[in-house]
Amino acid sequence: MNKMRDQFKLDGKVAIITGASKGIGESIAYGLAEFGAKVVVSSRNQAAVDEVAERIKSAGFEAKGIASHVGDVDQLNDLVKQTVDVYGGVDILINNAATNPVFAPLVEANSELFDKVMNVNVKACMILANLCHPYMTERGGGSIINIASVEGEKPSIGLSVYSISKAALIMLTKSQAKEWGRDGIRSNAICPGLIQTKFSAALWTNEKILNSFVKQIPAGRIAQPDEMVGLAVFLATNASSYCTGSIFTADGGYLLGG
Repeated sequence: MNKMRDQFKLDGKVAIITGASKGIGESIAYGLAEFGAKVVVSSRNQAAVDEVAERIKSAGFEAKGIASHVGDVDQLNDLVKQTVDVYGGVDILINNAATNPVFAPLVEANSELFDKVMNVNVKACMILANLCHPYMTERGGGSIINIASVEGEKPSIGLSVYSISKAALIMLTKSQAKEWGRDGIRSNAICPGLIQTKFSAALWTNEKILNSFVKQIPAGRIAQPDEMVGLAVFLATNASSYCTGSIFTADGGYLLGG
C-alpha cells in the first residue's frame, strides 16, 4: 500500500480549470499546481488567464492560460485540443465557470435568462466533460469535479434559476459517475456555501442579505475561496479513489440551519 502522503500527489497529471481567472477557480488552479499538476487556467479573457498562469509559474509550478468561453462549443473543443497539444492529455477537469445574471424572483425569469444560465452552468459542463472523456479513458481514468452549490439543494428566494441549474449539475455528476465508472473516471461535486468572491458580491455586499445568510450558518461566517481548495485536491487525487457520484458540501453548516 502506498503511503497516504503519496496519495495526494498530482505529479504528471493535467488539469483543466474553467472560470479560473479569479475566485474559487483561481484558488483551485494554484492548489492543484502546488500538488504537482500541470494546470490549464481557463476563462473568457486571455490576459486574465495569462496573469494567473504567470503567478503560478512564478511560484515554481506548471501552468498555461487558454482563453475559452464555456458557452461556445467550438471554443470548448479548442480548449481541449490545445490542452492535449501542449500537455499530451487530460486527467482532471474542474467545471467551475458559472453565471447568474440576476437576483430576482422566479416569476420575473424569462426564457432568455433560463437558457443563458442552463447553457453555462449545465450544458457546458456536460459538453466539456464529454470532450475530455476519451482522453481520460486513454490515460486509464480521470477525475471530474463539478462545482455546484448549496443552492442546488436548498434554493434561496431570488436565486431560483441558478438553483435549478446547480440541482441539474448535481444530477449530471451522478450520471457521469454511473456511466463512466467502468472507464476509471470518477465524477464528484462540491457544493460551496456563500463564498466571498466577485461572483457573489451582490449577496455579501448587501448587509441585510449577508446577515440573513450568516444567521443560518452555524460557523457564523461566510467563506474565502481558498477554503474550497483542500476538498478539490482530495477529489483530484488518488486519496479519493473510491469516491464517485458523491456530493461534498462545504458550507459552514448552512444546510443544517442556524
